[in-house]
Amino acid sequence: MLRLEARQRTPAWLNLTLPLVAIVVTLILCSGLIVLAGAGVADAYGVMFKASLGDSYAITETLVRAAPMIFTGLAVTLAFRAKFWNIGAEGQLLAGAMASCFVGAIPMPGPLAMLLMAIAGAAAGAAVALIPALLRVRLKVDDVVSSLLLNSVVFYILMALIEGPWKDPFSGYPISPPIEDSAGLPVLIEGTRLHLGVLVAVLAAPLVWLLISRTVLGFRIRVTGENPEAARYGGIDVQRVIVIAALLSGALAGLAGVGEVGGVHFQVMSDISPGYGYSGIVIAMLARLNPLGVVPVAIFLAAVMTGAEAMSRATGVPAFLSDVIQGTALLAMLVALLFTAYRIRRSA
Repeated sequence: MLRLEARQRTPAWLNLTLPLVAIVVTLILCSGLIVLAGAGVADAYGVMFKASLGDSYAITETLVRAAPMIFTGLAVTLAFRAKFWNIGAEGQLLAGAMASCFVGAIPMPGPLAMLLMAIAGAAAGAAVALIPALLRVRLKVDDVVSSLLLNSVVFYILMALIEGPWKDPFSGYPISPPIEDSAGLPVLIEGTRLHLGVLVAVLAAPLVWLLISRTVLGFRIRVTGENPEAARYGGIDVQRVIVIAALLSGALAGLAGVGEVGGVHFQVMSDISPGYGYSGIVIAMLARLNPLGVVPVAIFLAAVMTGAEAMSRATGVPAFLSDVIQGTALLAMLVALLFTAYRIRRSA
């Protein structure tokens, strides 16, 4: 008979290999859907990864798509480390996009415009995240429910703007006015869409790691998340830490929206985010709430999303397979986390 036995300590090699095992298991499980679609597994995955990582242009497109997911993955990681269950990164991203678009449409010098767009987007995302944080610490409202429902609230505010005052009076399209040319983020490689926001996203990961691992605030966040009662006993204001973590988390998600407006779309539309905020949850869990792990995981999921469309055209496999891979990867990682705390033993 098999039983689960708690580990005294988890080997370092196991912590490193389990995320890779989860990804491999995910690809194996999802290969069944490819077979059902009538395509070859090797051909489908080959087309997917060639279209996303096969040449320099494909790589830059994957990095552009990974940038907002790095920000939302870091946002979720920071919040979850404090046991603030921020499921609202999607709404915070949209709020950041709307605020940055409003600022970017005002004529001003380029560097000033980019700085003010970043400040406005981060502030808008932080403001949205503050609502469920205050509801939790003041009224004991479940932060999972409140942050999740706020996503819909922010989305319909966006729709009200682009269908109302922001609607193009000439074409009738539900899109916002474009930002000024001077407010666009600089392109890093000519002939591609690789913009400054991608570099900022990659650099944000070690900064968040330093914050969590090497600062007093990071220590308070970690202690609050691991044992709030011990944190209170040690003199830490748990409610204040949760609010600060929520503000920082929302600001990071808001910066994802700034990057999409300033570096990719240059205006706001209803589909500016294909679920980057929800992908951030998957990324944070696959990275095991390690900010440094967020970057490679986000690039992997971006490669899947970028290559899914090419795979669909070449093999006939539905592009929605990328969503299935994300969900399956999260489930596989949750199972993998079980084996970091427990081992299988045979009992009499």
